[in-house]
Amino acid sequence: MNPFTYIRADNQDAAVKSVAQKQTKFIAGGTNLLDLMKEGVEQPNQLVDITRLELEKIEGINNGLSIGALVKNSDMANHPTIRKRYPLLSEAVLAGASPQLRNMATTGGNLMQRTRCYYFYNTAMPCNKRQPNSGCAALEGFNRIHAILGASEQCIATHPSDMCVALAALDALVKVKGSKGERLIEAADFHRLPGNTPQIETELQPDELITAVLLPESPFAENSHYLKVRDRQSYAFALISVAAALEMNNNGTIRQGRLALGGVAHKPWRATEAEKILDNAKADEKTFQAAAEAAVKGAKTYEHNAFKVEMTKKAIAQALSAAARGTGNG
Repeated sequence: MNPFTYIRADNQDAAVKSVAQKQTKFIAGGTNLLDLMKEGVEQPNQLVDITRLELEKIEGINNGLSIGALVKNSDMANHPTIRKRYPLLSEAVLAGASPQLRNMATTGGNLMQRTRCYYFYNTAMPCNKRQPNSGCAALEGFNRIHAILGASEQCIATHPSDMCVALAALDALVKVKGSKGERLIEAADFHRLPGNTPQIETELQPDELITAVLLPESPFAENSHYLKVRDRQSYAFALISVAAALEMNNNGTIRQGRLALGGVAHKPWRATEAEKILDNAKADEKTFQAAAEAAVKGAKTYEHNAFKVEMTKKAIAQALSAAARGTGNG
């Protein structure tokens, strides 16, 4: 780990001013950043501690909810309003990491966590995300956990967050503050696809601070489900995850649906074409299979991850079925 300067920001303006300096990173829980520093992947010259910025509130706004950037993942998942009105988010957060890590990890930190690609962490291997224009070792390497949607020849890494998949499905907004003021970014658009610049992972500018996540009023509380397929029952990142949310009509048809996927792309993947199939359709196996097929249309596989296509389709159909029955939010 390289030497670095450590400072504490006493207010948001000071934090924004400090992070604008080159090779500076924010730190709160540190559950991902410190690991990356130990591995030599991240080498900041300065860390700005933002734990004093009073961003730990969960409060109602405009019929929705504001979750402060420093809210701990465990507090978010177990908050009574979130469990009642946004059970999909609670399920997703509880599916991630371990209780100990959830007690440290924050909302903003979860949004900013980086890929768990083996080659990204191994500084002896080429990685365009870690060192632009050095190559992507995963293309010809062991790529079992890698992307099947939205990847490029520059990078096939996947995004690791469970929370962010649920936020994409729930039409959440990310509130940020920078030197030019505040702005809102749709959660589904907060993370970027790799294209030719896989090292640029989010729409956040270098001088911006995440202050909150905003959840709109949701019609999906009664019919949602988060399904995570992984190698171990706990403390494992998703091979595939599905955030399924349905608003049902009284006659059993679907008024509207939301579907987001994890473990399949460089960002939480909002399956918009599949959602079009769900809208105003019967909540039956035929509809769910059609939505699943639409969600993986255009998938590109590599030597070790072709299994993800069929697994994703089955996971989507299963998650939608559970959401339709109303069994996913218990």
